[in-house]
Amino acid sequence: MKIIWRISYTVLTTFCLLGLTGASGPASKTKDVEISVGIVQRFGDQPTETLQLEPTKGDRLRLKFQDGSTQQTLVTTKPVKLEVLMQAMPAAVVKERVVLGTFRTYETAEDSAQKWRDRGIEVEIAQPDRWQVWAKREVYNTPLLRRLLLQSVQAAGQKTAFVDTQVLQNVPRVTWQVDGKRFSPDNLEISSDKNLIRVNESKKPEKAHLYPGRMKLQPNAYGDYTLVNEVLLETYLRGVVPYEIGATAPMPAMEAQAILARTYALRNLHRFAIDGYQLCADTHCQVYYGLNGVTPNTDRAIATTRGMVLTYKNQLVDALYSSTTGGVTASFSDVWNGDDRPYLQPIVDAPSHDIWNLSGQNLADENQFQQFISLKQGFNESDRDLFRWRRETSLKEITKGLQKFLKVKNSPYAKFQTIREMKVVERSKSGRILKLDVKTDIGTFSLHKDEVRSAFMAPISTLFYLQPLNKGNSELWGYAFVGGGLGHGVGLSQVGAQNLANLGWSSPKILQFYYPGTKTQILGNGIAQTN
Repeated sequence: MKIIWRISYTVLTTFCLLGLTGASGPASKTKDVEISVGIVQRFGDQPTETLQLEPTKGDRLRLKFQDGSTQQTLVTTKPVKLEVLMQAMPAAVVKERVVLGTFRTYETAEDSAQKWRDRGIEVEIAQPDRWQVWAKREVYNTPLLRRLLLQSVQAAGQKTAFVDTQVLQNVPRVTWQVDGKRFSPDNLEISSDKNLIRVNESKKPEKAHLYPGRMKLQPNAYGDYTLVNEVLLETYLRGVVPYEIGATAPMPAMEAQAILARTYALRNLHRFAIDGYQLCADTHCQVYYGLNGVTPNTDRAIATTRGMVLTYKNQLVDALYSSTTGGVTASFSDVWNGDDRPYLQPIVDAPSHDIWNLSGQNLADENQFQQFISLKQGFNESDRDLFRWRRETSLKEITKGLQKFLKVKNSPYAKFQTIREMKVVERSKSGRILKLDVKTDIGTFSLHKDEVRSAFMAPISTLFYLQPLNKGNSELWGYAFVGGGLGHGVGLSQVGAQNLANLGWSSPKILQFYYPGTKTQILGNGIAQTN
């Protein structure tokens, strides 16, 4: 299955790159492609979980599965409730994997994975909770091989690598009932006559999400199950655009969002290869909640831009975007490890660049940065609450969060008890924190780039500075985090794009502003050959 998937992804990417034409081409003739999205990624990790699949009015569900040596297909007009049954193992089973690193984002995990491959170690990227890089299980498939590898990488200085060992007494099995008969296959295909299925993870009917296309329930790499939605790309966008930028955004901003969401999806189809699907449905990819939120305006933005993607030198761009930038966009390497993208560079997020001169007023300088954060007017996001923020946190809360973060990373500093000082020691040209030192009772450790948001609860971006607080006492009470923006700040600001659209900017002009040197092009019809 994985080999077939990899071939399909390679072919799809090839057609994406070779089949590009100018944006003035016949977008309406561009054929669609089916993608697979994990909409419920960890079903079965809690023994009391339930998941209800429902047909729409006047429709029926078709359930296809293997029952022993027989292929079965059942048809029902009633909801099907999937439940978790913890099945006792005949004997305890030991499950192990070598975890070479734990990361906040896929981007940093991907860079780490490539570095391991360059050293001759075969790896795979997983997301049991946080993103992780695993030594490839098919290669390091015995306890001896796993421990020899661990000794080798730790001797080379990778002290946070570890063997994750689980002793399984019980395993989750999914069970469901139709017409009084109960079934529990590992794989289940679900379809309907109208290609519409409601999925409800709660007991409240109003919480159900309506999804287009077909479903698959399949095992994943973590011992539980994933519900996967197989859906056409253009239809998938109907469940992304309203939730990412909102149904009331001005049309040029919606069009820009549609182009970016399409580009992002096509460029990131490899993210969940380990689990046998392509994209997730939350902010680790793009928010996708099905068809509940569709509106005529968002549908028009998707239809108007059908097949359009953003490219740089005839290749799909890394179409990163965030809620807000805090007044300045970031380079790729300001946030993640890996090579910079020429089209993702620091840009003052304002209609006029006169508000701040980045070349003459470098935000890597702490004084310049604090002066920049004090500015509030003239930016694309100036009237939004999260453009500027200040959050005070006690040492007790900071310590608790840091210890939890370091424990997940298997860091020896997880055992610290007291914080003596925190200090930003390096910033990027966009003002993002590249390195923050924490001095403790057992030594000083450093946090880098996107780690900072994982390590602390208070900051919602890495665009901030620290203020020590005593609260009237002689001893340090905690710190104020003073900053701007929400999210990584790389690429388009969804809030900023709406402001520019309201000022009369077109979607191509908005995209050129946030991704200089790029082009909007239309995917050629060859992409349909991957279906």
